[in-house]
Amino acid sequence: MSAAAAEAGGAGGARAGGARDPRPDKLAAGVFAALVLACFLAFFLTQRLKHRPTSVQQFKLTPNFAPTPAGRHKREQISFKLAHAERATVTIIDEKGNVVATLLTRQDIARYKTFSLLWNGRRGTARSQRIVTSATGHTYILPANRGRLAPAGEYRVRLRLSRQREPVLSPRSFTLERP
Repeated sequence: MSAAAAEAGGAGGARAGGARDPRPDKLAAGVFAALVLACFLAFFLTQRLKHRPTSVQQFKLTPNFAPTPAGRHKREQISFKLAHAERATVTIIDEKGNVVATLLTRQDIARYKTFSLLWNGRRGTARSQRIVTSATGHTYILPANRGRLAPAGEYRVRLRLSRQREPVLSPRSFTLERP
């Protein structure tokens, strides 16, 4: 192919006589506009998701406890707040995700109010509960789990909320220590 023929029909959309084909420029402009629009939509969507409140507003746990007479913290303190009034089931799970203890089943919990529980380190499902007040005046629900003591290890709290398909796990684990 000669140089003149290559110039006339070569790359860049050039036509014979030096005129450019306008179609590739329109296609590139359309693709560019679509990408810019997609970026703006993605930005606004992520901003909306970032500012949407999560269902559990706070989660506080005692980092470690020892449910023995010699333990400094004999019960695990669990506190959380919910964004909406819900029915919740509160369980303790081990490192493998197995349920070790069920503290509450389908308990009504008010929104934006700190809900506090104590776990005695025992396995099983609580059949009853009582309300206890600490020396500082904080009120806790104490579920009556009567099974064997759970083994030493790392545990997490799992909340199943009535309006949510997936359970919520505590962001951190806590340690049950045994002598």
